[in-house]
Amino acid sequence: MDSPQLPPFGVPDRDWSDPLTRGDELLRALWAPEPRPSAWRAWGRHAALFLLTAVSIYLTGGPLLVVGLMSILFAHEMGHYLACRYYGVDATLPFFIPGLWLPLAGWFGWVPIPFVGTFGAVIRIKSPIPHRKALFDIGIAGPLAGFVVCVPVLVLGVLEGQWAPITNGGEGPGYFGEPLLFQWAVRLILGPTPTGMTLSIGPLGLAAWFGLFVTALNMMPVGQLDGGHVTFALWPRYASYVSRVGLGVCLVLLYFRPVWLLWTLLLWLLGRRPHPPTTYNSLPVDRGRLIVGLLGFVILAVCFTPDPILLSWRDFFGG
Repeated sequence: MDSPQLPPFGVPDRDWSDPLTRGDELLRALWAPEPRPSAWRAWGRHAALFLLTAVSIYLTGGPLLVVGLMSILFAHEMGHYLACRYYGVDATLPFFIPGLWLPLAGWFGWVPIPFVGTFGAVIRIKSPIPHRKALFDIGIAGPLAGFVVCVPVLVLGVLEGQWAPITNGGEGPGYFGEPLLFQWAVRLILGPTPTGMTLSIGPLGLAAWFGLFVTALNMMPVGQLDGGHVTFALWPRYASYVSRVGLGVCLVLLYFRPVWLLWTLLLWLLGRRPHPPTTYNSLPVDRGRLIVGLLGFVILAVCFTPDPILLSWRDFFGG
């Protein structure tokens, strides 16, 4: 005697021996929408990392540094995120990365790495990018949005700064290299630098300086950085060659300054593989985007400094 066929657990009793019934349920399973992620996965972990990063920056430089720096980083990442939403590309909310605090100055002397209390922020793109126009817009939106917010923070930071005498020949961990835009802002707002003096920046000036530096790093045409996306979108045949040149430049910078060590290693990991193509990679990019892309590389030039921290290899090894 045959045993009766029982329905799966939790499914109403139906005639599961009927092939039409089984086919109908299979189609329902294939076309059913994916379950919504939990609140923690959807936004909870992003909010937690945002708060942790804000606290880390606050302990480093106070509330003004939090407001200035978090505004720049938030604008940058939301530029990417909103561009992804516009093109229907699945992307996460920004993940803010708090700094790493280590007891490098004694038991109670905790030191933040990096010195501003954060490693920045990232979003994760989880679906293919449809074409090179979308890749370009997603790549350039972050640096442009961050730059727009960084400019007023820079103006306030320069107004906040005070002239101070140069010590130790202007070298050492307490001295920062000045991007061209920072130099132009100082000259335009405060006038020529007095002889033997340098501008001592406050928390807003530090936020602007770091914002300019992060914008420049992201616009480097290497691998899958923002600048790498822009380069591949505009010139896909030459993107890999440009990426190798960018890595070579970083090696030259590393020869002179140890602060490029971590970034060079990161770029080597990001740039050793060719940029993946988009889904419809043959669709061309219009001239307007070419002009905007060139503007993005101009922003790279005015925000970049080869000497972000005036620390030599001799100082690095404690000479």
